[in-house]
Amino acid sequence: MTKPKIAFQGELGAYSHIAINEIFKDADIKTCSTFEETFKIAHEDESFKIVIPLENSLAGRVADIHYLLPKYKLQIHGEHFQVVEHNLIAKLDAEMKDIKFVRSHAQAIGQCQKIIMEKGYKTIISADTAGSAKELADSKDKSIAAIASKLSAKIYKLKILKENVEDEKGNVTRFLIMGKSVQQPEFEKNKKYITTCTFRLKSEPSALYKSLGGFATNQINMTKLESFSVRNTFAQTNFYLDFEGHLDDKPVQSAMEELGFHTQSLDILGVYEASKFREK
Repeated sequence: MTKPKIAFQGELGAYSHIAINEIFKDADIKTCSTFEETFKIAHEDESFKIVIPLENSLAGRVADIHYLLPKYKLQIHGEHFQVVEHNLIAKLDAEMKDIKFVRSHAQAIGQCQKIIMEKGYKTIISADTAGSAKELADSKDKSIAAIASKLSAKIYKLKILKENVEDEKGNVTRFLIMGKSVQQPEFEKNKKYITTCTFRLKSEPSALYKSLGGFATNQINMTKLESFSVRNTFAQTNFYLDFEGHLDDKPVQSAMEELGFHTQSLDILGVYEASKFREK
């Protein structure tokens, strides 16, 4: 059986890499330096899928993703919720008393302030968590530690000095599995689905209020609604919307028809089964 081809942004050992391992178990993985490069690969090669972080329970939405979704118009095939556990990792010959500096992505640094302040570590900002582990592996300085995943420590042959150094538990990132082809599951009444779309409203008073009225009257639960500016202008705004339901369900069709009356553009990004994580 042919392995699925999956691309993600970051280095091996990133939380995106961990998510891919949980989703696909065995995949042909390609790393990318930017999110744009990742989207472009799937846009140009239909054999590739990508796994992209959309939002984090502590840090909010991931920068750039909302602009790339309408630009490349890839289809969402599924979602995955990944628990993020940060670890303090160091050179194999280093001990806790040796550490004076800690390097990682800015968000990881911000999520691990308790141990950083307690130990008086100076911080070094890196492009991503796994990248900080890779940089540490290439260094001979045992006074530097990295905040990254257990998988990073394993890949780059580093030692975990302390596990779970994040300030708050319940740090979860929502990932989207995306590809160029449309993969819409058949509607079954006993299953839960998420539909995702982006839209731009007509320039008229109360357009947002009126556009969403159909979701209220048809008792459809919206799980995410977020605005993001159109590039190079403040005059127009795009919206990203997740809601519970399938396009083949009549109440959803009625709500989407109402939404369409009040929009300049409306793009369906995918219909997919809701993750079991949502039931927790």
